[in-house]
Amino acid sequence: MKRRFRGVAEHSARRVCGLFHAGALAVAAPTVAWAAPETGESEKPDKSQYTLLNPTPRRYLRELSADRPDKTDSAFTVDAGHFQIEMDFANLTSDRHNPDRTDVRKTAYEVAPMNLKIGLLNNLDGQLTLSPYRWEQTEDTRTGTVERRSGFGDITPRVKVNLVGNDGGFFALALIPFVKLPVNRSHVGNGSVEGGLKVPCAFDVPGWEVGFQTEVDCNRNEANAGYHAAFVNSISVGHSVTGKLSCYAEFYSSVSTERRSNWVGTVDTWITCQLNGNLRLDAGVYIGLTRAAEDWHPFLGMTWRF
Repeated sequence: MKRRFRGVAEHSARRVCGLFHAGALAVAAPTVAWAAPETGESEKPDKSQYTLLNPTPRRYLRELSADRPDKTDSAFTVDAGHFQIEMDFANLTSDRHNPDRTDVRKTAYEVAPMNLKIGLLNNLDGQLTLSPYRWEQTEDTRTGTVERRSGFGDITPRVKVNLVGNDGGFFALALIPFVKLPVNRSHVGNGSVEGGLKVPCAFDVPGWEVGFQTEVDCNRNEANAGYHAAFVNSISVGHSVTGKLSCYAEFYSSVSTERRSNWVGTVDTWITCQLNGNLRLDAGVYIGLTRAAEDWHPFLGMTWRF
């Protein structure tokens, strides 16, 4: 607070004492203000003691974070001893603009594809992605041939280990190794074991959610036996619209080293509704930018922690 000094007795003893007291308050005030956050920091709990069998108390749970619905995974893990379900209620895939420019239309939909998570340690969680039911149709409009397949999809075990920033800080980084297991018996996959490593990171920008991810996959060749590498990168940005609603946009790119392959590029957008600290709904669509990408992929889903 600034003081205004009035009067003509500027050199009186009383005025000198007043200046002295004002100076003392000016020095003391910032000292108190600076000390307050330091006290708050010292009260931050040590969560390294919590495990699957010794769950993190609810008052210490970090903000709800999910690997859905964007393709850019979260850099944060599920708190130890807690469970999280991330799933689509349903989704649809439509693709007619293929790289070969043939008259082939592909349509698919899934019911309740999900990622089941469990917090193992404060910085480590285990995950299992699966698709209980998938239906696919491939139609050649030139010949009139239609092929349909449906059934249980493949499963993908994953683990996520956070390296930095799990419980605060400007930057967060994690590693997500994964392996796809071809357990389906309905030919809704390529029947091959595949895997890779994802490296998601996040930045704490006031008012925004910013995430990046780089990924290396080992995928089965389509034309012949053997495997090839694919390099995937994405960036995701989000902003709050109201107290519960937020909107997001993402750019995704995948480049394969397989011969005569084409790069995949999509622009993705969605909204989320945070019903409470442990439940979030979302809806959006992936939009293909290249012929190798699926044209449209709308979805509706949720994230639930308990």
